[in-house]
Amino acid sequence: MSFNTSALEALIDKPSSHFQLTTTELYNKILKRDEAELTELGAINAKTGEYTGRSPKDKFIVDNPQVKDDIDWGAINQPISEEKFLNLYHKVIDYLNDKEELFVFNGYAGSDSNSQLKLTVVNEFAWHNLFAQNMFIKPTSKEEASKIKADFTLISAPHFKADPKIDGTRSETFVIISFKHKTILIGGTEYAGEMKKSVFSVMNYLLPQHNIMSMHCSANVGDKGDVALFFGLSGTGKTTLSADPNRKLIGDDEHGWNENGVFNIEGGCYAKAINLSAEKEPQIFNAIRYGTVLENLVVDAHGYIDFDDNHYTENTRAAYPIDHIDNVVLPSKASHPNTIIFLTADAFGVLPPISKLNKDQAMYHFLSGFTSKLAGTERGITEPVPSFSTCFGAPFLPLRAEVYANLLGDLIDKHAVDVYLVNTGWTGGKYGVGNRIELKYTRKMVNDAINGALKNTGFEKDEVFGLSIPTEIEGVPSTILQPKNAWSDKEAYTDQAQLLVERFKDNFKKFGANAQDLELNGGFKSN
Repeated sequence: MSFNTSALEALIDKPSSHFQLTTTELYNKILKRDEAELTELGAINAKTGEYTGRSPKDKFIVDNPQVKDDIDWGAINQPISEEKFLNLYHKVIDYLNDKEELFVFNGYAGSDSNSQLKLTVVNEFAWHNLFAQNMFIKPTSKEEASKIKADFTLISAPHFKADPKIDGTRSETFVIISFKHKTILIGGTEYAGEMKKSVFSVMNYLLPQHNIMSMHCSANVGDKGDVALFFGLSGTGKTTLSADPNRKLIGDDEHGWNENGVFNIEGGCYAKAINLSAEKEPQIFNAIRYGTVLENLVVDAHGYIDFDDNHYTENTRAAYPIDHIDNVVLPSKASHPNTIIFLTADAFGVLPPISKLNKDQAMYHFLSGFTSKLAGTERGITEPVPSFSTCFGAPFLPLRAEVYANLLGDLIDKHAVDVYLVNTGWTGGKYGVGNRIELKYTRKMVNDAINGALKNTGFEKDEVFGLSIPTEIEGVPSTILQPKNAWSDKEAYTDQAQLLVERFKDNFKKFGANAQDLELNGGFKSN
């Protein structure tokens, strides 16, 4: 079966396919179709049913000669045949042709005009189309949008269910990328985050081919032009820590780094909303207003939101245009970074709240990408699970790890970037025993790292991980800086620390003999 582009074009051009609707027009459609509820803040709130997080085991890349030797095939980048993809593609097109209404958006991924990806997004749901308008870069006018000739097309049909026996999928859900056909096909899930992350995966394939570093990170910039990057998986604090009232936001999740500096891949933010409050995170809270798409929040009959209620999921979300944040950089790009922060949520409770990394340690921890998957970020995760995600973004990286690591290492050297490891997880004990490190302390430590204050403090070497820990940070209790001191049971600390060391070492074996020198220089104490 061949790839029928005319069938897709006919679908997009149908009179019932609504092109580039305004926010108000989409609100009217959403409410009329009973897709979501209106809240007192002006945002709409949609329920995503069974799927309240990504479904990484249902993600595939079409295997063909064009990409066969480039893709890092495995459990993350699962192959599917071109024949299976084409059969499923035409099934989805036929399914969408039977719908009374469809919603089409043209926009961009990437605020750097030289490497922008032109996008067409076709949605079964109106609220998904609003999500796409929030998360991708919106053209300035409908006329501009109409002139976009898509480099990639994303087709989302949440109510279409695959038949695994026939379609070659693992379940009824599928997220399939075909680089040959320049198409993303999503079905069987209403979780809107699959759209955002599949486009990010495409950019993670395309940008490095042009010697551009693609990064799962947030970024902001100070008044003096000093740029900071925050790497980390979902739930580690990228969005929260980069939304600083004293610094301008470049972006909260996905960036590129080229010869001119850093640029945002997205046009919006996708913030976790569980336990959100105006007191703790005012910028994000104030961004939730007319035009914002909420997912799986609990809303009462009067439209009032209970941000603390996790009835549907821990992974409640808010998707809003980046200009809902007051102090942003537009267009979303800036110069080269001065500081890089690696964020980890350590459920063992043994990594220091902040430590400075030398070059070898930086590369070791970047390749390791240690964190704990937090409740709700993926299906089936109900409490923190220790995890290693290569380059702090393995689920979204189609290429081999060394491609991204080599690019980052070269850039760190070239621009003399300071790198810190920040634990936003537990202290004084493992998960269930200790406490989550308070956000106010993490903010103070991160701010001191970015503004250079830590350059004037003393450091001591951690006895287990070999990390350089500040001896004193004003406003932060000294007892939590050195993790062992925060534990009442020192023997239990040592046991947990050694458990984590062994996990690091076991994980690093996958990088083979070429990584041996880097592992030896990673700073861990030899047993």
